[in-house]
Amino acid sequence: MKAALLTGYRSDLEISDLPDPDCPRDGVVLEVLACGICRSDWHVWVGADPDVSLPQVGGHEYCGVVRAVGADVTRWRVGDRVIAPFILACGGCADCQAGNQTICADQVVPGFTAPGAFAEQIAVPRADVNLTALPEGMDPALAAALGCRVTTAWHALTGRAALRPGEWLAVWGAGGVGLAAALIGKALGARVVVADLVQEKLDHALSLGIDAAVNAGGADPVGEVREITGGGADLAVEALGIAPTTINALKCLRKLGRMVQVGMPAGDHAAMRLPWDVVYSGQLAIYGTRGMPAWRYPSLLSLISGGLDLSPMIARRVTLSDVTTELAAFDGPAPPGIAVITDFTR
Repeated sequence: MKAALLTGYRSDLEISDLPDPDCPRDGVVLEVLACGICRSDWHVWVGADPDVSLPQVGGHEYCGVVRAVGADVTRWRVGDRVIAPFILACGGCADCQAGNQTICADQVVPGFTAPGAFAEQIAVPRADVNLTALPEGMDPALAAALGCRVTTAWHALTGRAALRPGEWLAVWGAGGVGLAAALIGKALGARVVVADLVQEKLDHALSLGIDAAVNAGGADPVGEVREITGGGADLAVEALGIAPTTINALKCLRKLGRMVQVGMPAGDHAAMRLPWDVVYSGQLAIYGTRGMPAWRYPSLLSLISGGLDLSPMIARRVTLSDVTTELAAFDGPAPPGIAVITDFTR
């Protein structure tokens, strides 16, 4: 099979012919239909994730068609179209049994701790507890985007910070996960303001019905958000994983507000100096979040089937050979929308 192989940090991915993956007894092998290119993949590319060993095939936002089924799998058959969250939980530990698969101590993460989906095929272990059937007619590119950015935003807003209709949601960072959070927030009945350094991203968000946008490069973006929201947001999402946006997310909240850390703090940003006086005086709540348990897919898919259109998130359909260029774009303010691999032949 063809795959984009990372052999050195910040180097061009090598389009290689690799052996087809073996099918796990408890898993399946998928022919990959689409795979998103995510900022988390950039963390792998630059060497900021300590769980990654080289060489590695990246890619953790994927959907595909089942081409082989392990002997212990009971729910899936060859030909099924499926999607998986990027955290593949064991399904049997106490945390998994309690519904908290994202903190499973024995998790497998394709593209990080196992070969990922920047490839024509991927082996997916633990298929019975992690895979979900792809809705009939769903664009594979959109389904791939659900695998990390949309699922993470959905779980952050509904499974962690409990966004309520009528509340003001402030999203700091209008990349893939930030835009997903903004669109989901609107669908849940919230009022949404988005902040970013790239005016093109803000214009894109406004064109999709987001209530307000703030250029974070201005003199007082926090003050602008507080003015727009009438004294501060009820809930803020930090969608980049860096100190400036985390600080702004905390400072833009009204008293008793909530902030959910969605962006992945890694490398130089793994430790941040934060305004704890603001947390203390405002009696703020801070939530961490990472991924989404597989059992929550039906509620998200129901929202999408009910009319939530996430297709405008997809800006570019690319080939395996384009992955390095897309990863390098995350070095600076990336263009609006997300890139999805839909051609794995070159």
